[in-house]
Amino acid sequence: MNAMGKAVHSSAEGLRCKNWQTEGILRLLQNTIDPDVAEDPDHLVVYGTGKAARSKEAVAAIMQTLERLDEDETLLIQSGKPVAVFRTTEMAPRVIAVNSVVVPAYANWKQFRQLERKGLTMYGQSTASAWSYIGTQGILQGTYETFHAVARQHFQGTLAGKWVLTSGLGGMGSAQPTAIKMNQGICLIVEVDREKVARSIKYNICDVTTDHLEEAIRYVMDAKRTRTSLNVALVGNAADVYQELLRREIIPDVVTDQTSAHDLLNGYIPTEYTVEHAKLIRKQVPDMYLRDAKMTVVQHVKAMLGFLKKGSIVFDYGNNIRQQAFESGLKEAFTISNFVPLYIRELQCEGLSPFRWIALSGHPADIYAIDQLLLKQLDNERVKQWIEYAQANIRFQGLPARVCWMNAKERIWLAERVNAMVAEKVLRAPVVFTRDHMDAGSMASPLRETEGMKDGSDVIGDWPILNTLLNTANGATMVSFHSGGGVGIGYSLHAGMSIVVDGSQRTAEKLSNLFLGDVGVSLVRYADAGYEIADKTAREAGLKRIQP
Repeated sequence: MNAMGKAVHSSAEGLRCKNWQTEGILRLLQNTIDPDVAEDPDHLVVYGTGKAARSKEAVAAIMQTLERLDEDETLLIQSGKPVAVFRTTEMAPRVIAVNSVVVPAYANWKQFRQLERKGLTMYGQSTASAWSYIGTQGILQGTYETFHAVARQHFQGTLAGKWVLTSGLGGMGSAQPTAIKMNQGICLIVEVDREKVARSIKYNICDVTTDHLEEAIRYVMDAKRTRTSLNVALVGNAADVYQELLRREIIPDVVTDQTSAHDLLNGYIPTEYTVEHAKLIRKQVPDMYLRDAKMTVVQHVKAMLGFLKKGSIVFDYGNNIRQQAFESGLKEAFTISNFVPLYIRELQCEGLSPFRWIALSGHPADIYAIDQLLLKQLDNERVKQWIEYAQANIRFQGLPARVCWMNAKERIWLAERVNAMVAEKVLRAPVVFTRDHMDAGSMASPLRETEGMKDGSDVIGDWPILNTLLNTANGATMVSFHSGGGVGIGYSLHAGMSIVVDGSQRTAEKLSNLFLGDVGVSLVRYADAGYEIADKTAREAGLKRIQP
């Protein structure tokens, strides 16, 4: 990779850093801002409105510091800016980062933007500032699991002959068409940015595109009639399209949305604005922009409510669109439910959430070798089916990587074997194991991951802090703590972790405690909240819960 993140197939030799632990983190940062990975690498925006670092100067300083970092030193990152190196131990993290955190009484967008304009902070979202984003693939299996649950609960296990209306072809939202097609469904996805639509066609995320609603409807209805899977991208504003479909009484089977509605100023585009117009107005007249965005989000969610009343399956897909509409005057916005308690929580109570591994060599062969290990030796048909699908259909973005929903036992098993493969030089270079932030142990998010907890603990923020501290104690290579995520400032606290598996005995000694602890915090939280599945899973994993 070059200095600002353009990926190249770098050899395992020629490290820029003193060891693989810091080299792995350096390459993660470079990968996150690779033009093939990041949505807007020139401004360090990785996806949504989340940035990898505060400035290009900060990126350069981080990289230079990592190159000089000793194996018993730790670099501290404060909202995307390197601030100090401290002597720690060889078993400690090499990087500790805290991003976008504001004292709770001041944790709102207005205060945050004032601080951001002063150069005091940045919005890091989740895996953007944790440097563990791997492109659309990173969220794809979770999106698949969501729509698979929709199909299982409402349509006898398949979306064949059913159509989903959604919107947003950014880094997160662009996983939706593929996931819907994997469940045999039809997707009509609305996107106002032509460049994102073009990218979806280029990379076979969508099959056809059109500027005209009538043509989009025709594509969808033809596919519905023949029960053919099809992904249609419609260039337009989601609020306008949703309202017009409702007016015509063209009712989808399923409705959701993944625009960047969590940030109405920087991520959401009001009706009648073009993309270029939006860029100008949000800078020149932000108050007017926000006024128009609030009016639009109300109409957007009103249309979703209209579809709900007409019989569609409608859910919030974790972008805080209900809260934005509620605060803008739509008091019934929360009639719509959230996808986590509806479709994902049961999996999380079993200790399952998105687990990722990234080949630092840059060679796809390293990922394929790990694929073969899983296909031949792991006793999990669901994982094997996913790996086979991923091999055939998923394009790597930046460093080759894979994601799969695994429990703690499977994570430990895989990481230990990959560590041995690195030691035996079966792989060209070390591998990073990391994850998304989508579980209750690493995320406190009352409008998404922790909405509707059995014991009413939705807003309790202790758990991701415990997760961060435990991962630090257990020697993850990089640990991070964040505010905001995909729902915005004031609405979530969450934690990230990554470990460079370098083939060493020191790393081998960490893996069991690290992954059992990371997953275990989630199991303990759910068990503490009264979820029997989580309690059973925690006991089976050997966790020592205390119940006063």
